[in-house]
Amino acid sequence: MERSAVLSLDGSVCSLSSEWNRSFRNSTVRHSGYQYNPVNRMSPPSLLVLYGSQTGTAQDTAERIGRQAKRRWLQVRVEALDKYNVANLIAESLVVFVCATTGQGDPPDNMKKFWRFLFRRSLPASSLCRLDCAVLGLGDSSYPKFNFIAKKLHKRLAQLGASTLLPLGLADDQHDLGPDGVIDPWLSAFWDRVLTLYPPPRGQEPLREDELLPPRFVFHFLDDVTENLTIQSEALDKEQLRPSSQVHPFMARVVSNQRVTHASHFQDVRHIEFDTTGSDIEYSPGDVVMIRPNNCSENVEQVCQILRLDPTRQFILRPAEGETVPAHLPQPCTLGYLLESFLDIGCVPRRSFFELLSCFATNELETEKLTEFCSAEGQDELFTYCNRPRRTAVEVLVDFPHTTADITVDYLLDLFPEIQPRSFSIASSLLAYPNRIHILIAVVQYKTILKKPRKGLCSTWLASLDPTQGEVCVPLWTKKGIMSFPRDMSSVVIMVGPGTGVAPFRSALQERTAQGKTGNVLFFGCRSSSKDFYCQRDWEEMERAGQLTLFTAFSRDQEDKVYVQHRVKEQAALLWDLITNRNGHFYIAGNSKQMPAAVCDALKEVFQSEGGLSATQAEDMFDAMERTGHFQSETWA
Repeated sequence: MERSAVLSLDGSVCSLSSEWNRSFRNSTVRHSGYQYNPVNRMSPPSLLVLYGSQTGTAQDTAERIGRQAKRRWLQVRVEALDKYNVANLIAESLVVFVCATTGQGDPPDNMKKFWRFLFRRSLPASSLCRLDCAVLGLGDSSYPKFNFIAKKLHKRLAQLGASTLLPLGLADDQHDLGPDGVIDPWLSAFWDRVLTLYPPPRGQEPLREDELLPPRFVFHFLDDVTENLTIQSEALDKEQLRPSSQVHPFMARVVSNQRVTHASHFQDVRHIEFDTTGSDIEYSPGDVVMIRPNNCSENVEQVCQILRLDPTRQFILRPAEGETVPAHLPQPCTLGYLLESFLDIGCVPRRSFFELLSCFATNELETEKLTEFCSAEGQDELFTYCNRPRRTAVEVLVDFPHTTADITVDYLLDLFPEIQPRSFSIASSLLAYPNRIHILIAVVQYKTILKKPRKGLCSTWLASLDPTQGEVCVPLWTKKGIMSFPRDMSSVVIMVGPGTGVAPFRSALQERTAQGKTGNVLFFGCRSSSKDFYCQRDWEEMERAGQLTLFTAFSRDQEDKVYVQHRVKEQAALLWDLITNRNGHFYIAGNSKQMPAAVCDALKEVFQSEGGLSATQAEDMFDAMERTGHFQSETWA
C-alpha cells in the first residue's frame, strides 16, 4: 500500500496511508464559507481540548471548557499540546485549541513540538479533513503580534482540511471586561454550534453551573505505616533513575545572594549565583533559567488552618478517568509539600476559582456574591474586588468563611492552579563561570488599596534565601532563549539593556570577550550612577581591556531625564557605520512598556539622519534586520 511519510513528535517516521487520505477527501464538502465534514453525529462525540500555555491562563481556560463539556454530558479530555500524540489528530472528531502567544509572536513552551510538527511541508493537505475544530487565542492587543499563534494555527488547520466550526476567537487582556469579554460569547456560540451538530439524547439537560462536578483527583491518605514505607521505597528507587530535566529539575545550591542596589534605593535588586556542579546543565548567551518557587510559610499555615488540613499527612493521588497525576508532583506527598511547592495558593485567583467556590456556597450572602462574580455581568465587580487590588486566593478564602468550611481536600487541585515556573535571563557565561548560573532579579513589591503590600512570589522567595545560614537549594533547569549572537569573529553586537535588561548582555559579553571578540557596544541605563549601576565593575574592566564601548544614561542624575534612546540618537554616525559596514547586530532587552518602542524609533531615526532614507525606507530597513536576525529583542512586562 502506498503511504505518505509524516514525522511524529519524537522524530520517528509514521505513516498516513493514501487510503485514509482518499477517504478523508471523499467525505469533505464545503458550505457557508466554512469547511464542514458530514460525518456521523448520531452519538455524542469525545471532545478533546488542547492548550498551549505559558503562564497558566490558557490552561485555566481549557480546563474551564472541559468542565462545561462535562456539564453537557460530553466525554472530554484536556491536555497540553506537547503531551498529546499529534499523530492521533487525524482520528479525532472534535477538538478545541486554546493557545497563548509569547515573546515576539512565539508559541508557548508546551506547544513548540506540536508547532514544529504541524507546519511540516510533508503533511498531506487532507490530513485533518475529518476534524471539526475551533481555535481560541489569548493575547494582549498592546503587543504588536497580538494573538499571532492562534491566527497562524487557525489558518494552518484549515490548510490541512479541518472544518472550522466558528470564527477564530481572539481574547484580549485590554478588553473592558478582560479576556472573558471575548471568551464568554465565543464559548456560548461554540456550545450552540456543537449541540446543534451533536444533539444530546432527548430529555438530557445540561447540569446547572452551581452543581458540583466530581474532583479530578481523589486523595488516598497513607495512614498505614507499612504501606507508607513501601510506597516511599518504590518512589526513591524510581527517583534515583531519573536524569535532571524540566519534570525533575536540578537542585542547585545558592552560592551567593547579594543586593546590588544602594540601601537608600527604592528597589531591591539581587545578583544571585547558583552552583550546578554535578548536573548536565549547559547554556549559551541569551538562554534563560527556569525556577519554580515556593509559597511563603505564612500562606501555607493559613490555608491549613482555613481548610483544616494537617500538613504532615501523606497521600497519593488517584486520578479520575482522563486525568494523569502531574509528573513533577512526588508520590507519595505530604499536604505541606503540596501547599508549599506545588499549588499557587498566593496567586490572584481567576474566575474558575470563584466558579468552584460557588458550588460549595450555602450562606445566602456569600452565594449571591459568588454567583455575581461568576457571571458575565459581574466581571466589573470581580475585577474591582480581586484583580485591581491584586487580592490573593488565601485572602479570598478568608472573605468567604461559610463557603470554605465545606471545601473538601479532594478539590484542592481543582481550586488552586499549579505554581508556574518563572524564567530569568542568565547573566553569566560558562566560559567565565563553569558550573555556575548567575541571575539579576528585581524583587517585586508594591502597594494597592489593601493594607498588606503585594509581593512577587518568586522574587520574594529568592531574595529570602540566605546561603550564609546553611545550605539552600533551588530547583532549576535551563531552556533556549529567543536571542542568539553571531559566531563569526568580525561581527559587531550593539546591545541596549537598561536596568535588569542588561542581564543577558553580561552573559554575551563574558562569552565574546573570552573568545577574543572585541566588537561590542553596550547602552546601559538606570536612575543613578551611585544607586543602581548594575555590573559596573564588569563594564569598566572590559572598557579598560579594549573589549567594550560603553554608553550610559543615568536618568535622575541631572535635571533633564536622559534615557538609552537619547544615547542611541547621539551615536547615530557610529551606529550607522557598525550596522552597514561591520555586519552589526542590534539587541534590546528589558521592560516592555515604553523603552523598546522608543529605542526602535531612535534606530529608525538613525537610518534617516545618517543614511538619508525616507521614513518608509527606514521602516523597510528595520524590518529587513528583524527578518535576518540582525535585530532581536527580549522584553517582559
